[in-house]
Amino acid sequence: MPVTITSIDTIPLRIPLDIWAPPPMSHGRPRTHIEGLYVRVATSSGVVGWGESFGFGRAMVVAAFDNWVRRLAVGQDVADQDLVARIERLLHGLGRAGPIVHALSGLDIALWDIRGKLEGVSVSKLLGGAKRTRVECYASLMQYYGDVEHLKRNTARALDRGFRQIKLHERTAEAVAIARGVTGFDIPLMVDTNCAWTPEEAQAQVTAMAASKPFWVEEPIYPPEDFHALASLRKATGVPLAMGENATSSSDFRKMVAVGATDFVQPSLVKMGGISTMAKCTAEVERAGVNCVPNVFYIGPGYLAALHCIAAKELDAPLERMFCDLGGTPYAKTVPIENGAVEVPDGPGLGADPEEELIEQFKG
Repeated sequence: MPVTITSIDTIPLRIPLDIWAPPPMSHGRPRTHIEGLYVRVATSSGVVGWGESFGFGRAMVVAAFDNWVRRLAVGQDVADQDLVARIERLLHGLGRAGPIVHALSGLDIALWDIRGKLEGVSVSKLLGGAKRTRVECYASLMQYYGDVEHLKRNTARALDRGFRQIKLHERTAEAVAIARGVTGFDIPLMVDTNCAWTPEEAQAQVTAMAASKPFWVEEPIYPPEDFHALASLRKATGVPLAMGENATSSSDFRKMVAVGATDFVQPSLVKMGGISTMAKCTAEVERAGVNCVPNVFYIGPGYLAALHCIAAKELDAPLERMFCDLGGTPYAKTVPIENGAVEVPDGPGLGADPEEELIEQFKG
């Protein structure tokens, strides 16, 4: 008898955060919490799998589950590796990106967790086997402190906590230089600008950052899919670029690599199809000589899924970690970060389930 999906539950969480500075603005309001959307998939065998969908705009993702995804998935065989792609195709008229695909991303991650549990192996094993058992993390500082002292203090704090790679969310050469003054030039220092400039504005801004030797400058241009402008910027400045958090399909990554727009691609598992799409995208871009370094600005089951994907791929890459203190830290005991790195769990599936007490405390 096949093992089938019996229920799918969506669980929104809001976990308080402290960035040791005034809360940053996010989508027009102060960001005081990490918002997540966990996906719990139960099966006829009793095995439960956990996934995660993009947490911003989660009411729309919940609606996607309630109106379409759940009724198409319940009753289906969990071993059917074409299930998520088939549902996506059925629903393509509702959009090839956004809430539908965000929902399917969470479902896909949960199905990989279930398959690993049923087979008694880790997700990295299902992906072909771990190439590494320990992955370095980079501290992803929360965006735009707007104050030199906050920037200095939090850069130093990341080093003090054992991180040896740091990403800023800043938009000025002066801010990058200040952080570089704290780290020295031996620490990889990334800069995420969140699509700060038009193609006409970007060259002067990125060139000004070059003296600080950023490991990469991330998403310097809006719109982020203007790959020809990004290729021109990369050639003109000689500064490594990274992009892909807002890409919506494998074809986007294929295009950005083909035109020479980027040095690093950054798919987001919780936005663009989960582990299945991530694995295909990673294999394709790395065959073309570009490293896949997933965007991981989330902390639930999607974070563990990204860890397994990094462990299983050919090229080494760091794991992004939001740098803040949390009111409750998922997997703090089961998959802890120690000295700026994390051991890849080798238990079945993702290797750890979300803590029920944390869910009960921060559900909502």
